[in-house]
Amino acid sequence: MRRRTLTGTLTAACALTLLAGLAPAATADGSDRASGHRDRAYRTIGYFTQWGVYGRDFQVKDLDTSGTAAKLTHINYAFGNVSAEGRCFTGNVPGEADAWADYARPLDAAGSVDGVADTDTQPLAGNFNQLRELKAAHPGLKVMISLGGWSWSTHFSDAARTPASRKELVRSCIDLYIKGNLPVDGARGGDGAAAGLFDGIDLDWEWPGSAGDTDTVYRPEDKRNFTALVHEFRTQLDAYAKSSRKGKPKHYELSAFVPTAPAKIDAGFDVPRIMRDFDFVNLQGYDFHVSGEKTTAQQSALYAKGDFSVDQTVRDWIRRGAPARKLVVGMPFYGQGWTGVTGGGDGLGQPATAPAPATYAAGYEDYKALKKMADSGKFTVHRDARNGHAWLFDGTTLWTYDDPRVLHTKTSYIRDKGLGGAMFWSLDGDTDDGELMTAVDRGLRRG
Repeated sequence: MRRRTLTGTLTAACALTLLAGLAPAATADGSDRASGHRDRAYRTIGYFTQWGVYGRDFQVKDLDTSGTAAKLTHINYAFGNVSAEGRCFTGNVPGEADAWADYARPLDAAGSVDGVADTDTQPLAGNFNQLRELKAAHPGLKVMISLGGWSWSTHFSDAARTPASRKELVRSCIDLYIKGNLPVDGARGGDGAAAGLFDGIDLDWEWPGSAGDTDTVYRPEDKRNFTALVHEFRTQLDAYAKSSRKGKPKHYELSAFVPTAPAKIDAGFDVPRIMRDFDFVNLQGYDFHVSGEKTTAQQSALYAKGDFSVDQTVRDWIRRGAPARKLVVGMPFYGQGWTGVTGGGDGLGQPATAPAPATYAAGYEDYKALKKMADSGKFTVHRDARNGHAWLFDGTTLWTYDDPRVLHTKTSYIRDKGLGGAMFWSLDGDTDDGELMTAVDRGLRRG
């Protein structure tokens, strides 16, 4: 499964979360001096994909060895699914859930964050156990469970329809992920097996009130129901925090991935009301144009007159009542590409015949592969410094992407506009030494 999302009239590919309206308090972002997490007012949020441990061989340990974990405030684990009965669930159901990757798969010593092999009897293994070990190595790092995504938003509309269904959905998600009551899978799972792992919930419903994936249900009343669902999550998370802690309750964070297209914002998001309950939201900052279109275009420009852009998205959310400090800007660790490009020039805005060939899916390529293309001498790197985007072109094939120079411009924008931070889809697209993550970290620390 690959994360996919739509921006408006677009039909395409990939990632979400807005940031808390907090003053720049020292630990509002979950940073911790003792772990190397420097106090900062910005959130840095990266998606870790459940399925990336297979073909991509991107493991939780890679976040540690690359230095990325020390630069993150949050990891969003993608994804958790919602059943046709309106409950969070997991299991081993092809295309629907992968408990093996989540918490059953054993890791050897070489693949483990702490250098200790998993045993046959421990109740928690897989990605969940490695994330727990990563948190132990980096105190202050938070892990959120992201629910839905492009492929798994199918049943959100049904689950949010009534007060009773909303309560049951939220109860089931808290039971599974916050309380950590995992289904028994051999020696794995059981009550409390993953307790303490997840620090909050990220809602990736794509999209309330608007069309998403082909089987995703949507209704006009989704906007009202989404608002009520967000409040139900906030209410139950707070209640559980108070009931399970002595002294000062833990605060469980609540966030969402939200769209760039104004029509989708208006169809599904009562911005002033939901922002009261969200700690932050991640703005879609990519897939403004995608490789399925017939003309090449930017996919993640900071500015683009008369077109989708990061700045347009930020302004649209603020205009509708979102606090700037609760807005986290999404950034792509991948590119969109076309081939059969004709018309000459620098290739941008020209007709193309098909998505460009790529490693895993045509038209979609990781930054680490695009960097190699840029360094090969076969492609020319083009930049629009004023509007903040870059692309590669060899006369036939074009890739639009973000590199460290683009991210430097975007982090300056985040600081200048008083926004809440940066989010990345997805961490497995970066280089082995975390080049993009380092660029964002340095850019945000300058303020």
